Amino acid sequence: MKIARPYSKTLRPTSDGFIIVAVLWILGAFAALVSIYALFVIDTATALGVHDDRLRSEAMVSAAIELTAYRLTGPLGSRPTRGQFDFRMGPANVAAEFRSEAARIDLNAAPKEVLAGLFATLGARQDDAGSHANRVIGWRTAPPSGEDSEASIYRTAGLRYAPRGDRFPHANELSLVLGLPATLVERALPFVTVYSGRAQVNILDTAPEIIAALPGMTPSRLNSILARRQASPGNGELLISMLGPAQEYATTEGSNTYRIEIRVAFDNGRRTSSEVVILVFEAGSEPYSILSWRDQE
Repeated sequence: MKIARPYSKTLRPTSDGFIIVAVLWILGAFAALVSIYALFVIDTATALGVHDDRLRSEAMVSAAIELTAYRLTGPLGSRPTRGQFDFRMGPANVAAEFRSEAARIDLNAAPKEVLAGLFATLGARQDDAGSHANRVIGWRTAPPSGEDSEASIYRTAGLRYAPRGDRFPHANELSLVLGLPATLVERALPFVTVYSGRAQVNILDTAPEIIAALPGMTPSRLNSILARRQASPGNGELLISMLGPAQEYATTEGSNTYRIEIRVAFDNGRRTSSEVVILVFEAGSEPYSILSWRDQE
């Protein structure tokens, strides 16, 4: 009758071992959950920190826009066409540089000669540059009544869209113009605008590439103009006189639109930059209007 006691003793170790394994498994799972939760908390905190920096960056860009508009108050003729400043705000340093859009070639107003000159300066062959300029003008020009020859060119090329027949709303629309290589469009974008409204470019502020694009420009004339501009940066009349046959394509006046490059440097090492185009009013309750805002990380 006492034979059962040894049998029951052999069962206990097996049961206890199973319980220990189960407990260890539960503890391991719990540790994994704790690790996952810790990673979640860290990721959430990091994301909130990035989001907080973005909100602060937006506020700093807005402050830079306000300060730029303040510097541009007054009649159009008395406004500076370019400038720069910096300031400290919260945990970051902010640097802003503004320039009148008259320093760029306006896709909606520039004559064919200037457009072709820009494309040639940026690497297009002379014949191709003239063709590209024709297509840009065809894109922005309303077709006459009757047959739309410009649209037929797009149909013949197999495209499912026709030229706008109106103003470029954005410079990026240049990529839709028939025949323009993507690389050429990418090179052209830093030198063109749709906000100037002027057929001429401001000789005081424009890039060397744009001066080189003006009709009749030669390398020696270009070097002389750039050297004179560096020596006498405010002598616009002298610079225009040095342009020779290209004088009609240049001006010393700005426009009422300005492009602002804003760079924010946080103390934690984070960097952001924004490019904003504003329209400055001469009168009214609102000093300016934002035409374009592009953020870059």
